[in-house]
Amino acid sequence: MDGSAVDPAGARCAPSTAFGPAFRADPYGALAALREADPAWYDEELGTRLLTGFADCQAALASPAFAVPDARWLARERPEWAARPAADFFYASLLGTNGAAHERLRAPLTAAFGPRQAARLSAGVEKIADELMDGFADATADGGTADFQALVGYPLPVAVVGELIGVPGADREHFHRLGRDAARLLEPVRSEQDWQRADAAVTALRGYFTGLLRERRARPAEDLATALLAPAPRPGGPRPPLGRPSLTERETADLLLLVFVAGFETTAGLLGTAVSALLAHPAQAALLRADPGLLPGAVEEALRWDGPVLMTERLAARPTEVAGVPVPAGASVTAVLGAANRDPRRYPDPDAFLVTRPDVHVLSFGAGPHYCFGAALARLEAAVLLGRLLERFPRLAPAGPPVRRASACLRSFDALPLAATG
Repeated sequence: MDGSAVDPAGARCAPSTAFGPAFRADPYGALAALREADPAWYDEELGTRLLTGFADCQAALASPAFAVPDARWLARERPEWAARPAADFFYASLLGTNGAAHERLRAPLTAAFGPRQAARLSAGVEKIADELMDGFADATADGGTADFQALVGYPLPVAVVGELIGVPGADREHFHRLGRDAARLLEPVRSEQDWQRADAAVTALRGYFTGLLRERRARPAEDLATALLAPAPRPGGPRPPLGRPSLTERETADLLLLVFVAGFETTAGLLGTAVSALLAHPAQAALLRADPGLLPGAVEEALRWDGPVLMTERLAARPTEVAGVPVPAGASVTAVLGAANRDPRRYPDPDAFLVTRPDVHVLSFGAGPHYCFGAALARLEAAVLLGRLLERFPRLAPAGPPVRRASACLRSFDALPLAATG
């Protein structure tokens, strides 16, 4: 759910000729071959080194020697984007800030997205998941088929993050579409139409969340929009009244925008790929049905085996070295998270999908200062969904070829047709 998990520079993650449709369908064989050939392979077309080893990717994500492309990068390398509302949003947000600027923006979200807070949302997640699966059951009754992503995979995280922020239910479907348009800037190749749709979406969402903040100043509620308006409470003291927040109004609205979009885009990808993985490995699904206690481990294995974000870029903040290769200041490296998660030096038999795999520590949510602030909530949603789905639909089966999202960076399904009585 952290926007930093996807490539904020965009064009830097543009697919080279090797990253076409066949690669998107199954990138892992090609990435394994690349790792064996050169774990820090320099792609001249992309202008970046592709890091494919677990330790190297973790170092690039966590080391202070690397940073995300920020507003200074934008002004220097892509000045033609500066007037775009979408670029202005991305490079002023958590997506494009480093150091103290990043910490200042991130601090108000830390309390709202910790594991303890995510656990408190469990009952709400379960209720939403049950309601959505009621609709899925109706659609697949009597041998019918339905698109899991359309009925469950996307609506679940949209509803959960909507409840968290305070977006009324009637608005969520509309803003789901706007969120998808805003997320077009996370795609590897941007056409002028992509820019126009993203600019329009960011403008509309900024206006909406600015209005929501005005509403919460007048009528506070138990939601993130209200919480962001209040100064942090003193330890052990009462919650202070709403007043002047530590962030500007634009920054607060942009945080809500980011939480909303990031809160469903990558989580929806995780839900679809996790369900697909279990359907492709029925013996592993049977283990989960027999022992629901394995669900947390199954979520980690799904994140490892085919996580929602394949790669993310960093820039060298100073001259450094990675994978034994000197990297000059300002040079680009791309941590290929999907390859790192299948590094045989970290995971024996890495291409096997095993819900009982021990010692899984994925890079799917990043690492270091840009670690995904919503990781605990995404994991909760996935565990709840998989448990409910396997219990309610013991004969769930694919009902046609899934449709992969056309992206070299994001791993998700645009459509996942399933039957419940296969």
